[in-house]
Amino acid sequence: MTIEEILAGESKNVEFKVQRPDKSIKYMKTVVAFANGRGGQIVFGIDDKTREVIGIPEDKVFQEIDAITNAISDSCEPTIIPDVYLQNINDKPVIVAEIRAGRQKPYYIKADGLENGVYIRVSGTTRPADRDMSRELYYECDARSFDSIIRRDIKVTDEDIKKLCEQMKEVAIANSKSNLQRSAVKDVTKNVLLSWGILKKDENEKIYPTNAYVYLTGQGGLRSMIQCAVFKGTTRSVFLDRRNYEGPLWEQVDEAVRFILRNIRMGCRLEGVYRQDIYELPPDSIRELIVNAVMNCSYIQTSNIQVAIYDDRLEITSPGGLLPGVTIDLMKEGFSKIRNRSLANAFAYMNLVEAWGSGIPKLMQAMKEYGLREPEFIDMEVAFRINLYRDTKISLNDTNEPNNDTNKPKNDTNDTKTDLEIRLAELIRKNPEMPQREMKEALNVSIITIKRTLSKMQMEGKVIREGSKRKGKWILIS
Repeated sequence: MTIEEILAGESKNVEFKVQRPDKSIKYMKTVVAFANGRGGQIVFGIDDKTREVIGIPEDKVFQEIDAITNAISDSCEPTIIPDVYLQNINDKPVIVAEIRAGRQKPYYIKADGLENGVYIRVSGTTRPADRDMSRELYYECDARSFDSIIRRDIKVTDEDIKKLCEQMKEVAIANSKSNLQRSAVKDVTKNVLLSWGILKKDENEKIYPTNAYVYLTGQGGLRSMIQCAVFKGTTRSVFLDRRNYEGPLWEQVDEAVRFILRNIRMGCRLEGVYRQDIYELPPDSIRELIVNAVMNCSYIQTSNIQVAIYDDRLEITSPGGLLPGVTIDLMKEGFSKIRNRSLANAFAYMNLVEAWGSGIPKLMQAMKEYGLREPEFIDMEVAFRINLYRDTKISLNDTNEPNNDTNKPKNDTNDTKTDLEIRLAELIRKNPEMPQREMKEALNVSIITIKRTLSKMQMEGKVIREGSKRKGKWILIS
């Protein structure tokens, strides 16, 4: 450590002690937390409140170094070998105990056991890790992802597998941006799902689903949710609207993106003689951030992905901090490391993800082109947050109101309707309460296609939904 780093004060990876405590437990929690995180230093001989360099008596320096080294080696499991050394600051000796990020996580205090002795570092403080966080550390260190864990308690039939494969192909085609990309979409098979880790075979060659299969189908009892809310002002004190989206993950992504676009403003710009409607934040980047949050969410934790819209910003928070080796600076340069690799394979196939690692650089470029400030990235250790700041000075649509799905998204022209939209509109005109499954049968298309077309029509202001999903009705606007 440099003198400047020490004198800068305590942080998430630096802690001060005036002297070595008589009871080692007082600093052993921090030792374990550093080993379970990204490492850190405990500096003995500096007052943590005043940053005053007190120093260690010269005749006791080497005795103290031995005592600190032995205490750490004897008290932690697996064994932690610290690098303890002497450093002089302002002609006063201090002792630095440097703890490296461990490779055998979770580390814990031996006397407290694995259940109660695991600690982590959160925003510069040391806190006990719950059972779920301990499991997260274990999977992380074992180079496994939670989404690829086999589920022997769930039976899956060939028909179930076929249905998922067909749905994924439909989503992939729906998300294709060109005829060439659509024609390149290949069938998904059981063997493909096995290679991705969405299915797995046991020692008897019997096929079981994994957690990824459960999350992709929305079945099997594992809870996943994207929580969305709009708040008045810049804090979470007053709700204006909130929604919880569950079910298959790709549907959660769609619902969350639509929620955001409903509740941010829309304006226009002139391209030559043509008027072009634009959202105040880049829609493609919004979708990419939601997808990244889903792929990197720590599903072991009991918390959910949260999307919060304030007067001044859009905030997206995903449980699970940055993975080892990932920093915010590296992310900005396009470095990528995925927590849920099986889900990532599925999302890449369904054209929900473009080139790996391109999302953050593209986001920063898009925000720059929109004339907005650079996104804010916050590593909260147990979660990761991205803030996209809105321009509070602009007045879009001659008002300051959200678009409420009544404006057309970017690149749509006037009231152009597809053949499917025309046929859907005719069905709605005849029976506004017709369920989507009946629309599917009447038009001989998939339920996914029906949902996507209706969502598109809602975003373009051609149709609105009145009432609940089960007991509501569709109302044509044009």
